[in-house]
Amino acid sequence: MSEEKLYVIKSRSDDEFYFSGDRVIPNWSDNLISHFKNYEIAKEIAEENNGQVVTLIEEPEKVVLTKEQAKIVRGAHNDKLPACYISSKSDDEELLMNAYVNGYTVAKEKKYNVKVPHTKEVWYYKTFDGDLLAICPADKELRGKFTEAEIEQYGLQDCEKEEVTDDEV
Repeated sequence: MSEEKLYVIKSRSDDEFYFSGDRVIPNWSDNLISHFKNYEIAKEIAEENNGQVVTLIEEPEKVVLTKEQAKIVRGAHNDKLPACYISSKSDDEELLMNAYVNGYTVAKEKKYNVKVPHTKEVWYYKTFDGDLLAICPADKELRGKFTEAEIEQYGLQDCEKEEVTDDEV
């Protein structure tokens, strides 16, 4: 979440109005799109218009979830009792309720190059058919990139693995 704050100007009188850039808006509305990023400028304009500076509340940061957790939150949105739904599906109630309310993103799965045991530079890769083959290129781009689930599926848990960074994917 950005550390930068946003400001609008509110009247000091009983007649509530908000000042947005070059116009006065009688009531707070969704079409209030202008705001001030600089407090000093907002303060100066507020003083000229007998107003006060009000800090806008920033949007909460989205929660990062696994695919399985995201599926539960999506299911909760379709349920009449979302809290009960989440509670019945997971022990991470607080995290998932936070995601339900504030939004979420799904974490990217880490990927790994997996080395064939007892070899110098031989690495596994998957074929289009899902078969597991070995290749010995020096070029990392030709190595297979495996998720943790795929490593378990192919029975490669005991193999040496090397995490693939985003710039290598």
